[in-house]
Amino acid sequence: MTDPSLPEVVRIASDLIRFDTSNFGGGNAKGEREAAEYVGRYLEGLGLDVEYYEPIDRRTNVMARVPGRDSRKPALVVHGHLDVVPAMAEDWSVDPFAGVVKDGMLWGRGAVDMKNMNAMILTAVADILRAGEQPERDLVLAFFADEENGGVEGSALVVQNRPEWFAGATEAISEVGGYSITVDDHRAYLLQVGEKALIWIRLVAKGRAGHGSRLHEDNAITKLAEAVSAIGRTRWPIRLTPTTEALLAGLSELTGRSVEDPDALAAAAGPAEAFLRSTFRTTTNPTVLTAGYKHNVIPERAEALIDVRVIPGTEDDVLAQLQQIVGDEIAIEIVVQDIGMETAFEGDLVDAMVASLGAHDPGVPVIPYLLGAGTDNKALAYLGITGYGFAPLRLPADLDFTGMFHGVDERVPVESLVFGQRVLADLLRSY
Repeated sequence: MTDPSLPEVVRIASDLIRFDTSNFGGGNAKGEREAAEYVGRYLEGLGLDVEYYEPIDRRTNVMARVPGRDSRKPALVVHGHLDVVPAMAEDWSVDPFAGVVKDGMLWGRGAVDMKNMNAMILTAVADILRAGEQPERDLVLAFFADEENGGVEGSALVVQNRPEWFAGATEAISEVGGYSITVDDHRAYLLQVGEKALIWIRLVAKGRAGHGSRLHEDNAITKLAEAVSAIGRTRWPIRLTPTTEALLAGLSELTGRSVEDPDALAAAAGPAEAFLRSTFRTTTNPTVLTAGYKHNVIPERAEALIDVRVIPGTEDDVLAQLQQIVGDEIAIEIVVQDIGMETAFEGDLVDAMVASLGAHDPGVPVIPYLLGAGTDNKALAYLGITGYGFAPLRLPADLDFTGMFHGVDERVPVESLVFGQRVLADLLRSY
């Protein structure tokens, strides 16, 4: 049982971590139903009407609308996802699904991605409603299934079949932005105003089956291994966008370092270096290999999965280059493909997010960045909703926060969750 003396936002996040909502991809998932029902009960306890949508068994999405003071203003979508990537318990120092609090931190799968933000959303709204107040405008609170599989069985189906949930909404906020990094001993916050495009591909190599002891030059595994190695070792060139140029300008102003070498400038961000460098270029990382069924049988087919993230607008060019890299004998199949996005670091919502951070951490700059991964904002974009990443967290300088996305011993400081709840509540009251 969660320690009742802990702040509510920590208790909620811990409870959510205890629901094992592991998503293995390709429709293989434990399901979000129990976590969604927990969220629904919490929202009902705040006096809100809750709707569920479960298009596929156990893949549950939940929504509630919070009336605002000024219904003439466009609604704001505040959303999270309830699934998590799997965790290999033997690799962790704690049970990844126990929601343990120790050393001033909440540990577990989802502590960073993104049951922390889900708890911040719930408790921020609770702060407002329990005080007898209303947000400035209508809020659409949505919690999706299947984000870790590209939202194929979650937000994509919700947008397709329940677009009325988002009636009147023009903007959205969600994960992977609003958190602090430390650059040359200076703290700054990164506000996410765009995402790279997503292309998950499968490489397929075919050869001739045969006995493992024979001389055999048409080996599918050998062909695949060569292709995977070629892709994994490809270093894609830097290709800046308006957002990454603005990021570099912000880092340069903070540190006095030149923008001429983006990788060197990103290195000043310490643990966040790799996360930032991935936003400057395409990345192509092999993630899964599948081939063979017995030690002494050469299989006819071998497959690999590659996680490809590209600068928005370069998708066709990258796919063509990938085919050149692997050669004509390797087939490339697209498993999931989704859009990239980029919007300007300006406007009333951006100003409000910057102001809310400034009220709680005065004088600390907020810098725009392009997320190297993706969020459910991609699905909402099909409804004309502009999405941002704003899960505000003030973090210790030595914490490798970005390295814990999908990592081992995922954890977030308790005080960071409390900070995020307060910043988010202030934003929702005023914007």
